[in-house]
Amino acid sequence: MKTTRRSFIQKTALLSGVFSLGFDWFESKANSGIMQQMNPALDANRFNAFLSIENTGKIILYSPNPEIGQGIKTAFPIVVAEELDVDWKQVEVRQANLDTQLFERQLTGGSGALKHSWERLRKAGATARHMLIQAAAQQWGVDASTCKTSKGFVLGPNKGQKLAYGALVDAASKLSVPTEVTYKSRADYQLIGSFVKGVDNYKVLTGKPQYGLDTQKSGMLIAQIVRPPAFGSTLVSFDAAEVKKMPGIIDVVSFKNKVAVVGKSTWEVMQARKKLVCTYSDTSNLESDSTHQKWFDEGMKTDKAKVERNDGDFNAAIAKAAKVIEATYECPFLSHTPMEPMNFFADVRPGSVLLAGPTQVPQSAQKAVATLLGVPENTVQVELTKMGGGFGRRLNNDYALEAAELSSMIKMPVKVMWTREDDMTGGIYRPAVRYHFKAGLNEKGEMIAFYLRGVGLNAGNSTRQDNFPVGAIDNVLIESFNYNSAITTGPWRAPITNFLASAEQSFLDEVAVAAGKDPIQMRLDWLQKVKTNPVGKITYEPDRFIEVIKQVAEKAKWGKKGANVHQGFSVYFSHLSYVAQIAEAKMVDGEPKVTHVTAVTDCGEVINRSGAENQVIGGIIDGYGHAMFSKLSFDKGVPQQKNFDTYKLIRGNEIPTVEAHFVNNGIAPTGLGEPALPPTGGAVANALFAATKKRLYRQPFAGPDNANL
Repeated sequence: MKTTRRSFIQKTALLSGVFSLGFDWFESKANSGIMQQMNPALDANRFNAFLSIENTGKIILYSPNPEIGQGIKTAFPIVVAEELDVDWKQVEVRQANLDTQLFERQLTGGSGALKHSWERLRKAGATARHMLIQAAAQQWGVDASTCKTSKGFVLGPNKGQKLAYGALVDAASKLSVPTEVTYKSRADYQLIGSFVKGVDNYKVLTGKPQYGLDTQKSGMLIAQIVRPPAFGSTLVSFDAAEVKKMPGIIDVVSFKNKVAVVGKSTWEVMQARKKLVCTYSDTSNLESDSTHQKWFDEGMKTDKAKVERNDGDFNAAIAKAAKVIEATYECPFLSHTPMEPMNFFADVRPGSVLLAGPTQVPQSAQKAVATLLGVPENTVQVELTKMGGGFGRRLNNDYALEAAELSSMIKMPVKVMWTREDDMTGGIYRPAVRYHFKAGLNEKGEMIAFYLRGVGLNAGNSTRQDNFPVGAIDNVLIESFNYNSAITTGPWRAPITNFLASAEQSFLDEVAVAAGKDPIQMRLDWLQKVKTNPVGKITYEPDRFIEVIKQVAEKAKWGKKGANVHQGFSVYFSHLSYVAQIAEAKMVDGEPKVTHVTAVTDCGEVINRSGAENQVIGGIIDGYGHAMFSKLSFDKGVPQQKNFDTYKLIRGNEIPTVEAHFVNNGIAPTGLGEPALPPTGGAVANALFAATKKRLYRQPFAGPDNANL
């Protein structure tokens, strides 16, 4: 594999002995390499990361993407080390703070880190290796094509010619950046695809990393914020007279429907907060679960739904169908519940703003704070801390804005800290959605018509109108309708597809039973039609779908496990990856129990097998636990679940064994942090149906709506 793309700008350090290459995150064509000096300011534009090789042989990669457990701090150096031909342990990844002059796409979301960085990282390693070889060849007076590398050394054609990379950095830094480099062949990979332990594992286990909650700055105060107890209610007044007299309390201020208690320590602020008396308006429009059910009912009947896709003539086809299958599925609001509640530090001063904390989108935080305060963006500095979970919650910067606004009011540096109850009752939630499906079969049991309507609460378009089985069915009608709710929502791991996949895959299982067909073979037949005669636009690759389906059927021994092993199948495409799953359930003392899940994933090239397995297994456990147990309900705008005693997450003894396999196809990496979650609910629901002959239409499956399970 060769590249002529010129996305490098060569750097040479003020300090001797450092060879550094900066590479552009998006640019596929750039001007030829130029020489500049690298200093701590690094004023070059359009940089995203830097590969530095010290004269000690140490290799440093500055990563712009926040690490939230997706494993990029391990995967990134594996890619560089592979192309550079060094022991991966020589490579260190450092978290870069926000710098819009040097970096682009400095965010974590959409399962996109490796997808976006794969070529850049390979290019960085391969180009550095090429230049080190050139430097050694010049020193020896030999042709560079006669040299090779091995584990951080350049080896010459003559006996005894061996130089460590560190000894070559000065000479290499003076060379021109090549216009063409050759990548390693996959057959020669030593690191990519192997099992590598996470570089931060030991530090995490021993409490070394500094999370946002650990932030300590000179003169820093602590604040907790009282928010309205109900979504849609308004602060009328508050009485802080007694609170201000309490030990350690500095001030009590209100802003934007909130009241902040500011003090010297977390404990003092927590105690004072309990004494704060707030009065809120009582309106008649506060939403309850009954409100949402009414909206769902109305949304299913309205003639104002938006048509998202219309292939053929669904109404004519369904009217001629020999058999019609219909089903309605519903999911509740969900909290993200990361283990580290929201927090952020801000120090707003004349001419400068310092922010520090856990955010998935630091540049968005910078822009939002600059707009809020009316200051230039370049005066807002953002330091990134380690995050105790994100799952999409930290794509919203409401808590960073709180810290910035409060600091600007009290003229002091302050860290805003949410409690678990704040985190669960203050949003941002996964939207609640209802789906209605309808399918028409002809006399041969073939699906000739497919209908889907999604009604969401703050969900926007709650469908994915171009996803399979669309493309295989001649007559398709897909519609969506959205209600604007006062309950704040936002992205939750695998947005929209986290429940859409569950509902769709459950429904297709019901269609297969009605048609008298094997659920797997039915999908394979549809995919063959997509290959030969697709209907309308498709956004997926049928061959990759077929491969994960065939592999999971083989590895899980579909239909061959015996009478008391009841299997359920599901397959889904999201974030450019394909995941097929087979869940197994057994009857234990008259109750169904999910015992095992087999998954086959096509996410392209697997960089770190250990990290990849963790992502798939974690996604399946996450999807299974939330499908089975979790729910947020509302009464007059007030969340009824405020902590883990009433909002259930999966427990260790409830986790099934999970078996993760990957398709080895060498395609460039695609998403992996989210794709394993969406198909899990459907596989589990279908396995439980196979065990009990009872369909599950509402999540959570173990909730009161499915008490007859």
